[in-house]
Amino acid sequence: MEVTLGVTGMTCAACAARIEKGLAKLDGVAGAEVNLALEKATIRLDPEKVDLARVEAAIAALGYGTVKKTVHLKLGGGTLNDEASRRRLEAAFRHLPGVFRAEVNVATEEARIEIAPEAIRPEALIEAAKAAGFAAWLVEGTEEDPKEKEMRARIRRLLASALLTFPLAWTMLAHLIPGGERFVPEILMNPWVQLLLATPVQFWIGWTFYRGAYLNLRGGSANMDVLVALGTSAAYGYSLYLVLWEYAAKGRPVDLYFETSAMLITLILLGKTLEARAKSRTARAIEALLARQAKTARLLQDGEEVEVPVERVRPGDLLRVRPGEKIPVDGVIVEGEAAVDESMLTGEPLPVHRKADDPVVGATVNVDGSFVMRATRVGEETVLAQIVAAVERAQGEKAPIQRLADRVSGVFVPAVVLIAVFDFLLWYFVLDPGAFARALKNMISVLVISCPCALGLATPTSVMAGSGRAAEAGILFRGGESLEGLARVDVVAFDKTGTLTEGRPAVTDVRPTAGVTEADLLTLAAAVEAHSEHPLARAIVAYARERGIAEPEAKRVKSAAGRGIRGRVEEADVRVGSPAWLREEGIDIAALEPEIAALQAEGKTVVAVAREAVPLGVIALQDTLKPGARAAVAALRARGIEAVLITGDHRRAAEAVAREVGIERVFAGVRPEEKAEIVRRLQAEGRRVAMVGDGVNDAPALAQADVGLAFSAGTDIAVQSADVTLLGGDVVRVVQAIEASRMTLRNIKQNLFWAFIYNTVGIPIAGAGLLQPWVAGAAMSMSSVSVVTNALRLRRMKLSTVGPEGSGR
Repeated sequence: MEVTLGVTGMTCAACAARIEKGLAKLDGVAGAEVNLALEKATIRLDPEKVDLARVEAAIAALGYGTVKKTVHLKLGGGTLNDEASRRRLEAAFRHLPGVFRAEVNVATEEARIEIAPEAIRPEALIEAAKAAGFAAWLVEGTEEDPKEKEMRARIRRLLASALLTFPLAWTMLAHLIPGGERFVPEILMNPWVQLLLATPVQFWIGWTFYRGAYLNLRGGSANMDVLVALGTSAAYGYSLYLVLWEYAAKGRPVDLYFETSAMLITLILLGKTLEARAKSRTARAIEALLARQAKTARLLQDGEEVEVPVERVRPGDLLRVRPGEKIPVDGVIVEGEAAVDESMLTGEPLPVHRKADDPVVGATVNVDGSFVMRATRVGEETVLAQIVAAVERAQGEKAPIQRLADRVSGVFVPAVVLIAVFDFLLWYFVLDPGAFARALKNMISVLVISCPCALGLATPTSVMAGSGRAAEAGILFRGGESLEGLARVDVVAFDKTGTLTEGRPAVTDVRPTAGVTEADLLTLAAAVEAHSEHPLARAIVAYARERGIAEPEAKRVKSAAGRGIRGRVEEADVRVGSPAWLREEGIDIAALEPEIAALQAEGKTVVAVAREAVPLGVIALQDTLKPGARAAVAALRARGIEAVLITGDHRRAAEAVAREVGIERVFAGVRPEEKAEIVRRLQAEGRRVAMVGDGVNDAPALAQADVGLAFSAGTDIAVQSADVTLLGGDVVRVVQAIEASRMTLRNIKQNLFWAFIYNTVGIPIAGAGLLQPWVAGAAMSMSSVSVVTNALRLRRMKLSTVGPEGSGR
């Protein structure tokens, strides 16, 4: 079982690594991945061996907290009047992934359930109660969002720290400006006043650093809290010594460093507050998706409409949807028709017509018309919920490039402490012997500027922002690995049917013989084909009806499976089928052979028509190209990516499509299992291959490819074989997915470069005594903010629209 928990109290990459190691030691936990940017832990556990309460306790023992939410349910519909029913219902709740604790009150018929909001939604609790024989509905509570609550507390601490630090900073700045001392009140220069101002900052506001440092050191690791606690304690402790022994005991004037410790704490709090705000913006993709869901539904009960929360809707319920309203859940229209805006799923701006028996998807919008629908999928089963789950999964999974940062972060803090101590000793004994204050300041600067916060945020923030923006464009990455991997592909292998083509045949040519009109040919063909369900037959009938041709009635219709069909139309025997079948029927079609050969050479399927053994002409059909196919292939070529075609269709049809879209390498007539072998052959050439298909017969090839991309019609995005799901059927999304991947990877590399270069350059500068500690603290804080801000640029990432000639713009 996999559970995702929100984790509080993390400050840097070392914290994430420590939680991962600590959870991995629990019996029953197979592994854990902690995302610093999302502040979430994804844990794979065996519920028979370990429950969520033990996981929570283990995280608490490491010095961190978990995000919890209390859900209140009102119960009814069962016999909740004894201890046995109470225990049964509590057990039903506790067995759900994401439930910490559950308490059922028999007297009030209410349940109080403590959940991990990242792991479970309240609808699942309602379903569990229903399965146990009880009706349940949410009691609207006033519980505050834990993250909002934490942000307010953070801001309060920052304001208090800033107010106490300002007078100390004023005295420091006054000393830096010639003659500036006269602008500082005399009382602020008093060492006792400075001690009074600095102490609450150090031990009340800065207590979180001490606590974090203690818990990390106790656990045998070190994080940012250790560096901050060491650096600020050194400055504060040395100043306290000067006040008590030099100033108070000996009456000597002293140079104090209270402003250094106070400003460090204040600036770090400021940086962390800005960082938290920026990180919350990177997570807004999921909030934006959830905001699209309808809040209420019009439930039909006993012929009346009752407005209920969407959580109360169950499969099978009948719902009324009026013009301008969001469709509340997935379902099927049973009465009425409407124009539905499905741009959320397909990206197509024009509404589509939906009538009885047509499926509709929750969160799409009824533009015009009123209809009654039957709910089929609700809660976590809806397409929107699956999209949200896909985005959460992509944002929570680590990209391979992050492993480098994780390895560095694991040894970084202990190494920095050693460097800082060495720098102190070097200055005190060699470079400026006996200058304790100078050696101390340089050591503090090294400790503070070296925090690996930016390193830990470099990758996950970019993955969050990039995958969120891609999801808005209808591109769902399974995880960080697929997001990174797609950027490196140099070959895109396309399936043909349903991928480059529409997946359904359409009439392209009507070629009657001399003396026969197109209308006559279509009339006879449509008359007998109207009795067939074959895709070619349906295409011919649809083509005739689009041109206003009403087919006469055909009698004594008889089909030859897969070859043709015959019947009596207006007292004449009419045959429609493959040229080979007409020959078998003894009909001389020699006059049609030139047309048949020419059309087949173009990769088209040819149907011949004869009346009373006299050939009347041929109708050619072809699986038509999707509108953006040619442009998408050209855009890939412009980006240095080769496109190949792998299809089970016959070679002539495959080569005709390949010529039309501009593909040179074609593998035709291959079975589904052979497609995977072709992908392996391409990989053996040293190529990195992306496979694009429909996720069904292409599943082996999708799984074999370095990255598999599957198109979804929008009604089911759970394409298990694919690493990337493309909502709708627009081929241009393949180009956009690669573009989103490349831009995200480039952004990650930028972040890692600045994080590494910042520490590589910053440590020597600080060690050389060229940075004041408070400047080092400000720089350290701003480095994290700058990394997150750079990642946020991906939220405005512009994915190319592909023009008619295939150029990205």
